[in-house]
Amino acid sequence: MAGLYNLLPPEAVKILLVLFLSFLMGLEREEHKADSDHYAFGGVRTFPLIGLIGYIIALLSGDQLLPLALGFAVVGGFLMISFRHKLSVTSDAGVTSEIAGLATYLIGALVDHDLIWIATALCVAGILLLELKVALESITRRVGPGEVLTFTKFLLLAAVILPILPNREFGRFQINPFKTWLIVVAVSAVSYGSYVIQRATRGQGGIVLAAILGGAYSSTVTTVVLAKRASSECRPHLFSGATLIASGMMYLRLSVLLLLFNRGLFAKLAPWFAALAALAGLVGWFWSRMPDKATQEVKREFDPANPLQLSAAFLFALMFLGMLIATHLAVTYLGSLGVYSLAAVMGLADVDPFILGMTQSAGDVTAVHTAAAAILIAAASNNAVKGAYAYFLSDRATGRLSLCLLLGLAALGLAPLLWL
Repeated sequence: MAGLYNLLPPEAVKILLVLFLSFLMGLEREEHKADSDHYAFGGVRTFPLIGLIGYIIALLSGDQLLPLALGFAVVGGFLMISFRHKLSVTSDAGVTSEIAGLATYLIGALVDHDLIWIATALCVAGILLLELKVALESITRRVGPGEVLTFTKFLLLAAVILPILPNREFGRFQINPFKTWLIVVAVSAVSYGSYVIQRATRGQGGIVLAAILGGAYSSTVTTVVLAKRASSECRPHLFSGATLIASGMMYLRLSVLLLLFNRGLFAKLAPWFAALAALAGLVGWFWSRMPDKATQEVKREFDPANPLQLSAAFLFALMFLGMLIATHLAVTYLGSLGVYSLAAVMGLADVDPFILGMTQSAGDVTAVHTAAAAILIAAASNNAVKGAYAYFLSDRATGRLSLCLLLGLAALGLAPLLWL
């Protein structure tokens, strides 16, 4: 571009760029016309002319927006005439080409104002949207009516509520509303990512895939679902191995959360968590491949619940605040032993609020090595509790195998305490 500016007048370079970008838009629409059996607006001549009109009007109007807006309205009027003619020819008429014409007008105006990158990006984005019609429409057919609402709820949590919260500490327990809600958003994002993958692969894969995706979503929920399913399938090795895989995925999930909120704890625990996840995954996979009396293929049926219910988000925030306060009180009045006892008790329920509470108190209220040990205890306690769930909810053979495997994982999860 710099070389062209030296060889040609600057306005000549801009005119060539407008012609080039507008021609690309027209070329795509020309291909559309060739595939259509009825009237379609514009092509490789009309679109460059629209781009030149936008450029010329912007050049003549200078910094005044009114002439540019009037030109936009006039071009839009001509495009409206084209659309009305299209409607008279066929009832199956779209307005895509006319909208592309308006975008081409803006491309010419942007080039005149030296907004070259924006003009080029607008052209490329427009062509991609026009060319990917089939792929985009297939996505709309696959996405259920509630999925858009689910994603909107995530945007509400992350882009609407989060920015308006104050980012400073309040009260005796140094509660930061922004950090609290940021943790809610992070946990929701991890769960939502797993939820989207599970929905996208619904009906595909077997129990092992369900365990991997479900473990990233919630290993406790996945364990309960697998245990109930196992009671009617007579595949003890398959379901107990899958349960172990799901609990291994919990360690990867926790590693992501530690990476986001406390690099010191992540550096201390990530190697152990990676080893535990890999070991649980490999042992669980080989165990699930061992022969059972029943040999029928088992399809996954777990349909995860929407993780972005606003009530659940607020409940998680309250649980997290409760863990912060409980941890502060335990350290103040009971010392490290109180934190470890709290960690063991928290394993009975959802460990995420407690572990994320540790990420906020580590290095401040709680020593880093104490917080790391408490996280290991909470995760091990949770694995033992999941073993009990599997034992009581599944058939006897699957329950015994699952309990033994998860107790073994819990014991291994405590082994790093010897080196911390």
